[in-house]
Amino acid sequence: MGLFDDEGPAPPPPGPNLFGDEPEEEALKAAAYRVLARKYRPTTFDDLIGQDALVRTLRNAFTLNRIAHAFMLTGVRGVGKTTTARILARALNCTKTNSTGGFTSDPCGVCDNCKAILADRHPDVVEMDAASNTGVDDVREIIEATRFKPLSARVKVFIIDEVHMLSKAAFNALLKTLEEPPPHIKFVLATTEIRKVPVTVLSRCQRYDLKRVPVEQLASHFAQIAQKEQVSISEAALTHIARAADGSVRDGLSLLDQAIARGAEGGGEISAPMVAEMLGLTDRSFVFDLMDAVVKGDIQVALQISDESYERGADPGVLLSDLLGFTHLISRIKSVPSLAKAGALSEMERTRGAAFADTLSISFLGRLWQMLLKGLQEVEIAPDRRAGAEMILIRLCHVADLPPPGELIKKLTTTATTALGGVPSGGPGGSGARAVANGNVVAHEAAPRTLTFRDVVALAQAKRDAMLYAHLRQSVHLVRFAPPVIEMRLADDHPRDFITKLSRMLEEETGRRWTIALSMQAGEPTINEAEGVATAKARDEALSHPLVQAILAQFPGTKVETQAELETEPELPADWAALVPPDELYEGDE
Repeated sequence: MGLFDDEGPAPPPPGPNLFGDEPEEEALKAAAYRVLARKYRPTTFDDLIGQDALVRTLRNAFTLNRIAHAFMLTGVRGVGKTTTARILARALNCTKTNSTGGFTSDPCGVCDNCKAILADRHPDVVEMDAASNTGVDDVREIIEATRFKPLSARVKVFIIDEVHMLSKAAFNALLKTLEEPPPHIKFVLATTEIRKVPVTVLSRCQRYDLKRVPVEQLASHFAQIAQKEQVSISEAALTHIARAADGSVRDGLSLLDQAIARGAEGGGEISAPMVAEMLGLTDRSFVFDLMDAVVKGDIQVALQISDESYERGADPGVLLSDLLGFTHLISRIKSVPSLAKAGALSEMERTRGAAFADTLSISFLGRLWQMLLKGLQEVEIAPDRRAGAEMILIRLCHVADLPPPGELIKKLTTTATTALGGVPSGGPGGSGARAVANGNVVAHEAAPRTLTFRDVVALAQAKRDAMLYAHLRQSVHLVRFAPPVIEMRLADDHPRDFITKLSRMLEEETGRRWTIALSMQAGEPTINEAEGVATAKARDEALSHPLVQAILAQFPGTKVETQAELETEPELPADWAALVPPDELYEGDE
């Protein structure tokens, strides 16, 4: 046998080689294993799952021979952007299916071009990771390469992954070539952050959005792969993996790989609890039982469930997050009852979710959602996450006993009215001109009125004259307001042009001349001074009101604010011009 006879490689030497390495055969066996995400990577458009709209559009483009010079693929990680780019490269260069030189949407996978592209060794299909090649020099290399025709392929394909990572200069360098590439060049760009890609680049590409794959479709896909791998895994375990994948096929296959490795030690079926423990999730039944305990206000059971979940390795924050997700599910079923029959839900979610939806109100679910959202934030900053989660559960159990806010206010209002002998808020005509009914404050509408000095202040605010508005409130002691005459005493801190600016504003608004007279009389307190006294008086009256006292008794530490503290300056009346004095007053003044 000659040295160069094509009879295959020489047999490996027995035992370790000179450097103490394992025999080549063992190394080849170790290297032969491929993770599921690579082993079951789609090679044709038919293999792509969950991207029906994308596949249909691309097939039509190939059929009509209307293929863009640049594609932009966007979507979350693991949905098939780079895989789609490689399928496109093969579809553009496959020769066996269509030997006439045209493109095909069904690459054969056996011609030289298809095999080389599948093996990532085709010289005319260039992949660049923009995450590690962000500079303008990297892009200039691509631009330089576009000048040369393909070596063996029909078209040269440039695949730029994570294109949003390119620098601004790199994007600018790419623009002209991307807009008018040579006829033998195709660009396929992929990104997870489409908003970071300049609009000038997007406008030069055909954009395709790859969607998250639904949970039920992922679970079905994983079940088929498990069957091919001769692995026994429960449906609930596959659902756990599909949910944890969050729409990403690659992430789900990596988790399935991990679950298979974990289940190998048992030798039996891979169960849902096993996968939940692997993922650090809470057993789904724990979440349902915990919701039941929270709704009933049973703190002992709630804490016991939390302890069992923690002992199984579940993170306390994940437990609350699962409870938050279940709250959302119940709210959806409550709002749209037909969702209880959806195939995407497990049997336990359908039955127990529907049962909770029948008994819980939207107001309770909304309050639970808000408290869990805030609770999750508290757990993140708590020194002890477990203690933080338990404090949230205790709080939720206590709140479950409280009536809805509307019923509570109605009850407190009834108590306060009874304490007043049936006369609401101080009797008719007094400070109780506002009547309290069913938790709503009913105010009598004001009748048509005349122009007041506060309307002048509101006009300055509407004109956005901050200095004039501020000094009208804090520097003017009103002596007489009889439009078109304003008599006032000014504080020492008023600006020199105050009178001029006020007169100009009023004249521009009314088309008439106003008279601003300065007086030595004391006049009224400024608006700021008057509101300070009124606010203090209103606060004292509010705190002495039986309804407020009843609320404070039920909710100690509640902050009390008067209406004046909550409101800003009243808006300018819509009929301000109608409130201006009649012409005869102006004429008499002249």
